[in-house]
Amino acid sequence: MNELGKLASAGKGAPAAGRIAVRLRPGGRGDALLGIEDGVLRARVSAPPLDGRANKALRKLIAKRVGVPFSRVELVRGEKSRDKLIAVAGVDAEELARRLAEADA
Repeated sequence: MNELGKLASAGKGAPAAGRIAVRLRPGGRGDALLGIEDGVLRARVSAPPLDGRANKALRKLIAKRVGVPFSRVELVRGEKSRDKLIAVAGVDAEELARRLAEADA
């Protein structure tokens, strides 16, 4: 299974929501998705990890890259950790993987 194939999806009966594990580096130079390694999306944002600013910047970055409204990108787990789980409503796991791969290319 390739790296993008390791994305998780919502359970049966739940609205389509692709999920992806993210390793975030806050306070970096600019905002960027750095690629997927061992099934984890690596990202950096310039926002500091204070008052949820880095999490918000990450959600905005993913929303922009995937092409969905900010409100559809949810932080599921990892509010105070570098390791996070992000869900994107309205986009299944396969579509999320495809869109992230396109943005990464």
